[in-house]
Amino acid sequence: MRKNRLSDLLLYVVGAELVGVLSAVVSGGRFGEFYGKLVKPPFSPPGWIFPIVWAVLYALMGLSAYKIGVCGDPRNELRVYYAQLAVNFLWSPVFFGLRKLWWAAAVLTVLIVLVLIMTVLFGKIRRSAALLNIPYLLWLIYAAYLNFGTAVLNP
Repeated sequence: MRKNRLSDLLLYVVGAELVGVLSAVVSGGRFGEFYGKLVKPPFSPPGWIFPIVWAVLYALMGLSAYKIGVCGDPRNELRVYYAQLAVNFLWSPVFFGLRKLWWAAAVLTVLIVLVLIMTVLFGKIRRSAALLNIPYLLWLIYAAYLNFGTAVLNP
């Protein structure tokens, strides 16, 4: 039986995008209000940048996972992918919903480790899938700077 590759691709990409949407919904919205009141570290972008960047990153994550999902039996690699998506989901509710900046920094640290592991594992199967995660990893490192800086400046 031949799989429909386009529908698989859409499932991976839309699934990743839904993680971001659901995380925002669970967080309670009103991000701009809370974010606007925080003292932020240097080089902090305006709040409107975040949803644009995240939409692109979720699409890249989904494409990357799709490239792995169509290769043989990548169960362990995809387990790490889903684990990092779960941790990714947690960050917004912790930061914006609970307003626990240091806890959110801890979540982000775990997320960076998981994405590093995922990228290495993906690279062993398909280099292009690993490379698609480089922008995500770089953004997470930048986000960690912002998160830790914001936590320090807003005790």
